[in-house]
Amino acid sequence: MTLVFSIGHSNHDWETFKRLLEKANIGAVADVRSSPASRLPHFNRAALKNRLNSTGIDYIFLGGELGGRPKDGCIPDYDLMAASPLFAEGIAKVEEIAPRTRLALMCSEHEPLICHRCLLVGRRLVERGVEVAHILRNGTVEPNEETEDRLLALTRQTEHDLFTSRAERVAAAYRTQGLKIAGRPRLSSTI
Repeated sequence: MTLVFSIGHSNHDWETFKRLLEKANIGAVADVRSSPASRLPHFNRAALKNRLNSTGIDYIFLGGELGGRPKDGCIPDYDLMAASPLFAEGIAKVEEIAPRTRLALMCSEHEPLICHRCLLVGRRLVERGVEVAHILRNGTVEPNEETEDRLLALTRQTEHDLFTSRAERVAAAYRTQGLKIAGRPRLSSTI
């Protein structure tokens, strides 16, 4: 099975971020930020690409295809975005690259449950049979199933009943969380 990681650059200094990537043996970073800019200069697109390349890690920009902000400025609807041809192209690129290297999808938020890299991109990869794992701020790697368990708890979808499967509860939790974060100001996206 193909494995894809996700990571948020958060407010890490360069050495900390590099250590997180090295610890997970990442060979390529796919930047899925719609606007690859940061108040931390080492996370601006050109600087990031140069730093990654100098450490032997490839940089791929996929924010046009897999970014979390619609170009029209509307509030993001992850279900609608996932159905677009451009998004499908981005997913296809990830599926093409991932078997050849250890790929990490990168955005700015440290917590996967408040970031489109998990709620939009990671979810759709899992649906397509790709294994996803999230590199957390402290360096631990959390399998997506554990992330989904946290998502279920966060959105109060943990109750089992005879009429709702886990898959249905997870889908409802993704939708609830996606709507919740779509309307919030993105404070960390400029970090």
